[in-house]
Amino acid sequence: MTEARRDALTTLAARAGELATPSVTAPLVEAIYQSTVYAFPDLDALEAGMAGQADAYFYYRNATPNGTTLERAVAALEGTEAAACAASGMAAISAALLSVLGAGDHVVTDERVYGVTYALLRDELPRFGIEVSFVDALDLDAVRDAMRPNTRVLHVESLTNPLMTVADVPALAEIAHAHGALLSVDNTFASPAVFRPAEHGADLVTHSLSKYLSGHSTAFGGVVAGRADLVAAARLKLVRLGGTVSAFDAWMTMQGLKTLGLRMRAHSGNAQAIADVLQNHPRVKRVYHPGLESHPQFQLADRLYPDGFGGMLSLEVEDAAQFVKRLAGRIPLAPSLADVVSTLSHPWSTSHRALSEDDRRRLGITPGLLRFSVGIEDISDLLEDLERALE
Repeated sequence: MTEARRDALTTLAARAGELATPSVTAPLVEAIYQSTVYAFPDLDALEAGMAGQADAYFYYRNATPNGTTLERAVAALEGTEAAACAASGMAAISAALLSVLGAGDHVVTDERVYGVTYALLRDELPRFGIEVSFVDALDLDAVRDAMRPNTRVLHVESLTNPLMTVADVPALAEIAHAHGALLSVDNTFASPAVFRPAEHGADLVTHSLSKYLSGHSTAFGGVVAGRADLVAAARLKLVRLGGTVSAFDAWMTMQGLKTLGLRMRAHSGNAQAIADVLQNHPRVKRVYHPGLESHPQFQLADRLYPDGFGGMLSLEVEDAAQFVKRLAGRIPLAPSLADVVSTLSHPWSTSHRALSEDDRRRLGITPGLLRFSVGIEDISDLLEDLERALE
């Protein structure tokens, strides 16, 4: 084979199929656009795309078609103007906060926030000259007292991890806006299927995509939703810090997102039924679930969550270690949540281990506390599993 012939073959191998004429039919499920770069036909098109004057993809870190599809879907579900996908839930929270905060600014946050969020606020933001105050966000007067002239953000979770306290988002939005600040709400535990913070005054809404939005423990990412200008600022941070979501994770999340409404009805119904049974069980010390009338914020939850309270609850039992062992093979111990399969987690040693032992105990997180992510299995099977483990 001649040199010219070899070159022709390598060229053909590199280029074959890429410019094939598309079919007259369209795929029912969007393709995965894994290309890391896109070609422009000429310099005029390049300039229009780079300047934002025309819709164009050019580099994987900036955006992918799959990411855009997911962003449109989340914005529609949350009822916001826009959304920006991130590589993780923490990337989404970091981008949301850093896009509106700078040296000399102040943040007020709930002392019950997720452990890694707590560590971000306690350890990382002060390194950039950002002050942070941790308060009991259930005490609205304490929140008001913590606000300062330089407070830019009030950050809370709609449902806290793991004790399921309920944020009064409408009241917190009023407080934040009265002081010229933004309200940021992590809505991961609830999902837009049961609560939409933006409808109650939140300016920024964040999620871990790997939880209820995808729902199957197969995709990883985060998302920021809110007003278009705020989301654009967060997107810029994600691009500059390298925190954008992968095309495959965005595509996988979209497959799960299509069943969000169906899944959340099953999650919520099962969690409520289990909470109702466990609160009266002699071997269960305490159950934390906002759908119980014994819950301190039940009236608030009943008002804000008319479509159910989600699939999370926590419980304290007499012997947590033995309880976990007896459930092995039926309900696994796994440090995440929101799968269609029920799982248990131990917040003391996983999600909140960044807090000191004193802080964990002060917040009600004890070595005997277990977080229960209730799946969509048949409720009779779940109740039988729990009863056998408690015997």
